[in-house]
Amino acid sequence: METAEEPMTPFGTFTAQSNKLQRQYQALLDQSTPYVTYRWVGTGVALLLFFLRVFVAQGWYIVAYALGIYLLNLFLAFLTPKFDPSSDALDTEMEDGSVGTLPTKQDEEFRPFIRRLPEFKFWHSATRAVAISFLCSWFEIFNIPVFWPVLVMYWLMLFILTMRKQIQHMIKYRYVPFTIGKARYNKNSN
Repeated sequence: METAEEPMTPFGTFTAQSNKLQRQYQALLDQSTPYVTYRWVGTGVALLLFFLRVFVAQGWYIVAYALGIYLLNLFLAFLTPKFDPSSDALDTEMEDGSVGTLPTKQDEEFRPFIRRLPEFKFWHSATRAVAISFLCSWFEIFNIPVFWPVLVMYWLMLFILTMRKQIQHMIKYRYVPFTIGKARYNKNSN
């Protein structure tokens, strides 16, 4: 017995269809979660296709620059801890006189590194940005004439300065946002 209710208004039909599409999209995202390498390879291929489009068409440099700034912003959020030790230092400095660093001794409390922007959200936002940029590169309204070497040099300077600041922050508060090179412990049955 089917008791499917048909939406009576055009808005109700649109809402039902958009909800159905959102559920299907979310199901695809959920299925892709464990395939980290394949997701990033797909995003890299899409990014290369976008840059190939910009190179062949000799235009849309401002779209590429905006994409670069956005991806840099996402990357910085990915590298930054969710609970910034520099702001925690201001809160706890008066209480115990310490500078809110990560534990270095056995008796100190362990606080794991939690990212401000998790890897999946980083990938999802980056992939959407690349897709939107690729779509924008097909519309002439976004082809604003600019001298692209200035944009490249400005982006490189911005990248170097922000990454230097981020690395200094990592050194000062003693955290490493990557698992490469960290000690791994196996569970013993004893």
